[in-house]
Amino acid sequence: MARPSRHRERKPAWRLAFLVQLCVLSIFPLYAFSHSGAAPISVENAWSRATPGGVKVGVGFATIRNRSEQDDRLVSATTDVAGKTEIHEMTMEGGVMKMRRIPDGLMVPADGEVLLKPGGYHLMLMDLKQPLTEGDQFSGVLTFENAGAVNVIFSVMGLGAASTDGAHNHH
Repeated sequence: MARPSRHRERKPAWRLAFLVQLCVLSIFPLYAFSHSGAAPISVENAWSRATPGGVKVGVGFATIRNRSEQDDRLVSATTDVAGKTEIHEMTMEGGVMKMRRIPDGLMVPADGEVLLKPGGYHLMLMDLKQPLTEGDQFSGVLTFENAGAVNVIFSVMGLGAASTDGAHNHH
């Protein structure tokens, strides 16, 4: 009767090397895509104005860049400081400044950008939970039709602030 061998049968080393390479190659595309830094939509220089006590509305501004080859649409926004956040536009009609909600979202052209700025497109922060104080920050999420949710940090500037010179919040 033959005795069982104490040593396991050795598999050729090339099989192990092949399996390791296969595993590495199969996860590489996922890693490259998730770490490429080439998100289709970025939101930069996000800011808001401070609000006096008792005021229940605020505004949000930013630069939205679309690096993809297809148009996208900002369809909604939320912030942790407001009960409701809407996309709005200011326009001049007959010498009168008017504001309107944009219910169908805001188009962001392929390889282009849209500015959310005073006197133009902006986010309307309604039912503020507390006053916005200069120097503070708050978070928000802008949701796009194709790109999905983009997290944003807004910097609160002074009451009369008109731009974000020097503030660079890239997301």
